[in-house]
Amino acid sequence: MQIDFHHATTYVLARLAGFVHSEANIIAHSAQYVDDATNSGTIHFTNGAMYKRISSAHKMLDYRNFDELANHQVWMPFHFLPGNGGMRAGKNPRGSFIKKIVCKPDSPIAQEMVNACIRDKDNVYGLHRLGITMHVYADTWAHQGFAGVNHKINDISHLDDVDDPGDSLISRLKDFFGDKFDDKASKLVGDILPLGHGAALSFPDRPFLKWRYKDYSGKKITRDNPAIFLQASNKLCMAMQRFRAGNIDADVPGLQDIDLEKLKKLFQNIQDDDGEKRHKKWLKKISEGYFGFEPVNLRYKAKGSGSWKYKALGTVKEEDVEKEKFEYNARFLKSDWKLFHDALQAHRFFVIHNLLPQYGICAA
Repeated sequence: MQIDFHHATTYVLARLAGFVHSEANIIAHSAQYVDDATNSGTIHFTNGAMYKRISSAHKMLDYRNFDELANHQVWMPFHFLPGNGGMRAGKNPRGSFIKKIVCKPDSPIAQEMVNACIRDKDNVYGLHRLGITMHVYADTWAHQGFAGVNHKINDISHLDDVDDPGDSLISRLKDFFGDKFDDKASKLVGDILPLGHGAALSFPDRPFLKWRYKDYSGKKITRDNPAIFLQASNKLCMAMQRFRAGNIDADVPGLQDIDLEKLKKLFQNIQDDDGEKRHKKWLKKISEGYFGFEPVNLRYKAKGSGSWKYKALGTVKEEDVEKEKFEYNARFLKSDWKLFHDALQAHRFFVIHNLLPQYGICAA
């Protein structure tokens, strides 16, 4: 999913779950920042203090930058949560180990990830972790059927737009990839994008798209993104309602029918290929009070003046210079940027070292 869902839709779902603006803003910002936290390493302060953070995404995430996509250390805990074939701990899907790694929507692993976040709600970074968890949870729907490792199981062909079949989509792919794309087979030549849904480009992330393809085994797959995104939205809302209740077993209503209908219309009718353009249209709807809560001029800035990072470290740089020293401020310890990175590390440690091993999955 892209910024229109991870930031704007997540904010809407948080408000509809009962969070006030200040809380929903943290949740939504954290959900999107998972895609923008590209720097890692140690922060050095002029007074000798230090802080070590990890990244949850890679720089220049462009499907033409194959070397960047080959580095997949962040994919499983933050973008392609293994699904274990949709089975509970102790069970294994038929086939080889790779079948355990494939992402599945709302899998038992995903549900346990959400439950761990709810149990941690009273932590100082509780809302930040909730946003991170909602990012990963949402992606289990968008990224279903793909794995966050380099493997032929991600190799697909015959990409097609259900509503606009034929040469228009193929020509766009040919223009994008040039001689690396075989327009006859609708397939990337040489299987150069075996990571995640690389070969599917951004099709899984576009809310309005209905598309189809053949998977690695030749099986025909049809995806209805509006329906998938709507189902994900309801589940995210329910998860956030349980978070507010502080009870993983709370009987919660999810989204009301009127809200489901409003979301459905936006998923279907906002059809810009560019996620940033879709995001702006969502922000406009929020500013108009479209969803029933008070109008809000919601904004998001990953880096630069006014961003969480700027407020914490006073830097406007996109990338950090090695051994650069920052002026320390006592407010740093409670800054949103630092709390987000604390939550990021807590999430990854739990997923990699506690959750996945229960399912027989060992991840780096």
